[in-house]
Amino acid sequence: MNQRDVIIACDFSSAEATLAFLDKFTDCKPFVKIGMELYYAAGPAIVKEIKDRGHKIFLDLKLHDIPNTVKKAMSVLSKMDVDMCNLHAAGTIDMMKAALEGLTRPDGTRPLLIAVTQLTSTSEERMQKELLINASINDTIVKYAQNAKQAGLDGVVCSPLEAGMVKEACGAEFVTVTPGVRFADGEVGDQVRVTTPARAKEIGTDYIVVGRPITQAEDPVAAYKRCVAEFVG
Repeated sequence: MNQRDVIIACDFSSAEATLAFLDKFTDCKPFVKIGMELYYAAGPAIVKEIKDRGHKIFLDLKLHDIPNTVKKAMSVLSKMDVDMCNLHAAGTIDMMKAALEGLTRPDGTRPLLIAVTQLTSTSEERMQKELLINASINDTIVKYAQNAKQAGLDGVVCSPLEAGMVKEACGAEFVTVTPGVRFADGEVGDQVRVTTPARAKEIGTDYIVVGRPITQAEDPVAAYKRCVAEFVG
């Protein structure tokens, strides 16, 4: 069985704001996500700084390009000592295989590699009308997950609502990383397919990614510990 964990989405616009936030966690070292906003603002140095502080890192850059370009980019990311990184499953099986090859170091080690299925801000209506994907959103996500597994990836990013069907289609050891998690008494924000930490635990997802309910809380440490209590137990 995969280990459950809460990943805090550190979606800040500067290294200073990020490190000030992490300074609040004096008695634990949460798993953190570095996304595009922070990475583009602070560069690789913020990855090293957070890693040196003892945090696990999910580098969330969602690569999506031709296979050779993604392979070369992943070979750069493999040197950064992150614990997890990702790409878009829509880039095809060949792109995902190339990414895996680029990410794997000469000694055979590598971070976990997961594929984004559909963003949690995407509804089925938008997917069908704007992206011209005529299958249901559930069928699309499962197919993307199956493609990722065929390519050799470790798992996918999906909403908690799809984690169970992904596990059913791809096996219990296939990792599910799920944003779109909000407390029952919290704001949904701009995400569509959401659920609570407790419900995500029931569904069986492995990692939940939680941003604003923790980072914008009056007491972020207390919010993080509440999330861990509800999801990890």
